[in-house]
Amino acid sequence: MKSAVLVLDVQSKMFTDQPRPFEADEIVNRINSVTARARNTGAPVFFIQTEVPGYLDFGSEGWSLEENLVVEESDLRLRKTAGDSFFRTELQDILKSLEISDLVICGYASELCVDNTTRRATGLGYTVQLVSDAHTTHDKEHLTAGKIREHHNITLSMGPTITAIQSENVEIHC
Repeated sequence: MKSAVLVLDVQSKMFTDQPRPFEADEIVNRINSVTARARNTGAPVFFIQTEVPGYLDFGSEGWSLEENLVVEESDLRLRKTAGDSFFRTELQDILKSLEISDLVICGYASELCVDNTTRRATGLGYTVQLVSDAHTTHDKEHLTAGKIREHHNITLSMGPTITAIQSENVEIHC
């Protein structure tokens, strides 16, 4: 089993505009910890950035990665236009070429991109470690961001191929 880390949509616009997402700074620190461990073991790290015309235009300041996120030259970067990181991207082909079977997923937004990518990954045959304390979102009218994250940690990890796991307990396999 070989692992890869997918960091979804930790982009400037979502993390610097007010109000900021739930535990924004803590999330970035936990992601940095997980990606550092992955790099130290030789596992690939992917930074996946969404594009929304007129809101998150490719190359714009808001589209850029959050300023405190540690990104290395060896990291892979992908652009996407949907919540599912596999949809119309080369992600699946790259993972296959690297013989990856386990994905470590973290980032933004718990109820959208994190959820969609996690579900699609398992449908494609990957096991997933959902980093339970390293994904986030914004409060909604009906539910706080903390409750949204808690809900997704529970519901996504009900099946046999997804494990919700704290950042310090993530296992990176090479």
